[in-house]
Amino acid sequence: MQSRFFTVVLCAAFLGGMSAPAGLQAEGDKDAGRAKAESCLGCHGIEGYRNAYPSYRVPKVGGQTETYLIAALKAYRSGDRAHPTMRAQGAGLSDEDIEDIAAYLAAADGAE
Repeated sequence: MQSRFFTVVLCAAFLGGMSAPAGLQAEGDKDAGRAKAESCLGCHGIEGYRNAYPSYRVPKVGGQTETYLIAALKAYRSGDRAHPTMRAQGAGLSDEDIEDIAAYLAAADGAE
């Protein structure tokens, strides 16, 4: 239930022009994020990449908003999002790591 509420709040913020919920404003370091995002780009930076099992298209994350990327990574880290590989990736990330990665990916054009 809490996860669904959080999703509704984020959607309202993006669609309604509201500011992001407290604690989600990014203050990451793009340059530090470049190195930290290397493992992300192994899947999310490949044009047309599909996961082997279950088969689905892996989304590109470059160019997403920092707010969205931070919320998504924190949800994987906490277990609120269930994708096993992403949960494993997020489990070891600090808040600073997440903010740095989000800053780098948000500044990247959709190819990265």
